[in-house]
Amino acid sequence: MKQYADMSAAELSAVKKELEDAFSKYAENGKKLNMTRGVPSDEQLALCNEMLTCLSAEDYHSINGADCRNYGGLDGIPEMKKIFAELLDLTPDEVIVGGNSSLSLMFDNVAVNMSHGVREGQPWNSQGQVKFLCPSPGYDRHFTICKYFHIGMIPVAMGPDGPDMDMVEKLVSSDPMIKGIWCVPKFSNPTGIVYSDETVRRFANLKPAADDFRIYWDNAYAFHDLGSTKAVIPNIIRLCEKSGNPNMPHVFASFSKVSFAGASVTCMASSKSNCEYIRKRLTAQTIGPDKLNQLRHARFFKDAAGVMAHMEKHAVILRPRFRLVYETLRRELDGLGIARWTEPEGGYFISFDSLDGCAKRIVALCAQAGVALTPAGATYPDGSDPHDANIRIAPTCPPLSELRDALEIFCAAVKLASAQKLLS
Repeated sequence: MKQYADMSAAELSAVKKELEDAFSKYAENGKKLNMTRGVPSDEQLALCNEMLTCLSAEDYHSINGADCRNYGGLDGIPEMKKIFAELLDLTPDEVIVGGNSSLSLMFDNVAVNMSHGVREGQPWNSQGQVKFLCPSPGYDRHFTICKYFHIGMIPVAMGPDGPDMDMVEKLVSSDPMIKGIWCVPKFSNPTGIVYSDETVRRFANLKPAADDFRIYWDNAYAFHDLGSTKAVIPNIIRLCEKSGNPNMPHVFASFSKVSFAGASVTCMASSKSNCEYIRKRLTAQTIGPDKLNQLRHARFFKDAAGVMAHMEKHAVILRPRFRLVYETLRRELDGLGIARWTEPEGGYFISFDSLDGCAKRIVALCAQAGVALTPAGATYPDGSDPHDANIRIAPTCPPLSELRDALEIFCAAVKLASAQKLLS
């Protein structure tokens, strides 16, 4: 089939009329299909149901003898610290285990830096207009944290190896009000790219103008490979130690898409010095995390190898969903010159780019036909995609039959919006 840009006005009009008729039928079907967020499916959640009963009435002591029903253990029980340390190739004293939300750990860290400064430094909010670098397209919840604290957001383009490091290095070294950068280094949200070794090395060797600059290394998909070959990224904490920036990175990881999304465990990892400082802060913030939930996770998974074996069960469920997306997009859109997309080997999302100026129209058309998508532009700071082109596809939750229907409507919407754009 011809590329849309090579069609005559008459040919495009005929395509447009055919697609408009199809959309009338989609709307009449009254389907309600949801692909708004990357949440685990019911099948995935069921993989951990035994965790609900893995503790007996007599089993509530951690390996150090602590009673997990009681107060204390501010930075997590030893078993979970060890599991996270093994998974991230760190030591347990470089790990702080929290509750079910890594986003909360990130929010708290930014909040404390805004009000009290980094360690004993000057509070960020007393220094002037704080700014963060925001690789884009990126994770909308990171941008929401910045917006909440009135932190200026500077978009940084994402490439196949990660953020544009020439731009990152230039900005970080020249502006002392740039205090942080958001990173999802493995299977980045939404593009699914994996930072290259060179990109990670350049991060570790940054020379910030601000001595209180921090890298927020959100390794949310550290264990979420779908391919037979596991993606490996260098250890940012070790590289920063070697480069003389030991306190610069804060690494976050989560079991939200490993066990139960609403009742998981998370961690923050950093230098031993940073962790010691944070432990002191925790004495004012909490009387302790949910240690029984941490104990459930430790009993269920046992060790890092148990986690990785469990993640292969997730992959078996997710592979057909991602494969269906790739096959459908190739069949319906390849060769038309109106779209491009990523095909990641892990993570939870697929990044889709339409013709400029079409993303919002595509999302609106899908909504009319009963398919809910993440809002166009959500993957950019302030929800403002300068090209109005990027859409995040989240294929994990719907059953395959519903995903198939949603993709049929989505592809038709892409074609119709493109024809309308070119005819206008």
